[in-house]
Amino acid sequence: MIISIASGKGGTGKTLIATSLALSLKDKYEVTLVDCDVEEPNDHIFIRPQITGTDPVEMRIPVVSEQKCTFCGECARICAYKAIAVFGKHVLTFPQLCHGCGACSYLCPEIAIIEETRKIGVVEWGNSDGIKFVQGILNVGEAMAPPVIHKVKEYAKNSDIIIRDAPPGTSCPVVETVRDSDFCLLLTEPTPFGLNDLILAVETVRELDIPYAVIINRTGIGDAGVEDYCREEKILVLLTIPLDTEIARLYSRGVALVDGMPHWKSRFLQLYSDIKEMVDARTNSIKR
Repeated sequence: MIISIASGKGGTGKTLIATSLALSLKDKYEVTLVDCDVEEPNDHIFIRPQITGTDPVEMRIPVVSEQKCTFCGECARICAYKAIAVFGKHVLTFPQLCHGCGACSYLCPEIAIIEETRKIGVVEWGNSDGIKFVQGILNVGEAMAPPVIHKVKEYAKNSDIIIRDAPPGTSCPVVETVRDSDFCLLLTEPTPFGLNDLILAVETVRELDIPYAVIINRTGIGDAGVEDYCREEKILVLLTIPLDTEIARLYSRGVALVDGMPHWKSRFLQLYSDIKEMVDARTNSIKR
């Protein structure tokens, strides 16, 4: 089963949930924890894995031969991401905008475009006390996170449970992380900002047709807007975590919730049981 943990905004506690769920399940299942927040991965802080392998992530970007080029502008018209521009007798390429689709080189009438590889990040993998671990790291200054996330996912297979810690927001990196998941946990906090971003996240997973439920972190602050929204939309809230200074202290020291407060382990085991029940029910309904 693939469980993604996402949120419409940063700082809601995705890492708290992802690491605690992995640590709670590792004694019963083969678990892989996947940190897809490639711009700022931090799951490793809480589970302290031993990294045993790395692999570079590369993209193919266009290089134009102006000796062959007739400056017809076909490449610029084809590129949906405006990564190539033709001005008179000059062609400009913008590698940071390129998505590596290869359309420009394939459709160039003069065969004046070749593709060269450029390293944009790295995938690392290892183990931590029975948990398989994979993370991606996007090079500083790079804009294209999805190719790194895609490769991270390729290294995270063949486990009973795969837990993906998604980047914040609802843009392309989150979609790349969440798509093809069996279930998505949407994490939020009971504030107007949390509600606004939860609504965006719900719209995203609904568009992707992925079953989901909500976790509310830091209850006891803000207002009842998130709970009212979930009730109106018939969205299940599977877990609530109170605003607790002890949890904050543990987090600041890089200690996972279930390690610092072991009584939470049973809550996360129940969380997985609830998820499995929902996934099984959906699978059975599709079969019928």
